[in-house]
Amino acid sequence: MKAARYYDQKDIRIEDIEEPELRPGTVAIDVAWCGICGTDLHEYLEGPIFIPPAGHPHPISGESAPVTMGHEFSGTITALGAGVTDLEVGQNVVVEPYIIHDDVDTSKGQPYQLSKDMNFIGLGGRGGGLAEKIVVQRRWVHPIGDIPLDEAALIEPLSVAHHAFVRSGAKSGQVAIVGGAGPIGLLTAAVLKAKGLTVYISELSEARKAKARETGVADEVFDPRDGDVAQKVRDLTGGKGADVGFECSSVPVVLDMLLDAVASGGVIVNVSIWGHKPEVDMPKLVLKEIDLRGTIGYASDHPDTIALVQSGKLELAPFITGRIGLDGLVDEGFDQLINNNEEHVKIIVNPRA
Repeated sequence: MKAARYYDQKDIRIEDIEEPELRPGTVAIDVAWCGICGTDLHEYLEGPIFIPPAGHPHPISGESAPVTMGHEFSGTITALGAGVTDLEVGQNVVVEPYIIHDDVDTSKGQPYQLSKDMNFIGLGGRGGGLAEKIVVQRRWVHPIGDIPLDEAALIEPLSVAHHAFVRSGAKSGQVAIVGGAGPIGLLTAAVLKAKGLTVYISELSEARKAKARETGVADEVFDPRDGDVAQKVRDLTGGKGADVGFECSSVPVVLDMLLDAVASGGVIVNVSIWGHKPEVDMPKLVLKEIDLRGTIGYASDHPDTIALVQSGKLELAPFITGRIGLDGLVDEGFDQLINNNEEHVKIIVNPRA
């Protein structure tokens, strides 16, 4: 079968590899669509990061580069391993792409995303969504009902956004300010809007501002070049400020804006992955008693995220800005997202095309 294999920085090859073996307790899936994630771009440009370098196998998967890439994917079940009795061949599903130790409790409410040696399918080994087929443990498979398979490829990044919402403690009727309207910023705004919050977005890019307005995920979209965003948020909230802020840009001035824009006693959730250590205005954080929280991945968020999409409160189709085949992964996918990223939210890949 065809697969995208990561060898090293700027070295991804489309190769023919053996099909994965069905084992007891696992599920075989024909991959339909796989999204290209910002993490994949970081691996391509700056890695290996999550991907274990050649000769340094991951402690759980036992694999190192080359590995098959892709962790945002949907597909159809083709076979069930011995002991799997609660799923059916032919069901459409998504995969929660974790690699964690077998003895880690993954029941609802458990913080398994923080477990020792955690990594991701499609980065740390165990196959990936940028291949025609994959076999995964039953516990990571989530049926999606009638959600279209192309849209379902966005369930994984949407679950990141959902987990950020959960971490914030935000409630319906509150006001949120999202810093950055890239893919995760837009999806975070979409979750917040679906959950009943008033949502403001700060963004420089004309294309991303247009996408925020077009998708209806924001009540107001601000350009920081047109005035003080924090002051505009205060003006719209009777001088109070936003209840919650979400940092989705990894840009220091955006974090500064959020510290200014949230109300005293407010919460800021850092969603973005930083490639450097930013300065933080600690006096402002202290004097306003702001709660600055981190978030990584998801934990039991996939079922709630799927239900949110099925409810009709959130549409995923507008966030898909490109569809390509596996052979065009680098030229039509990675290069576009690196050099023309303002025009794209999510490019999805059909591994069979």
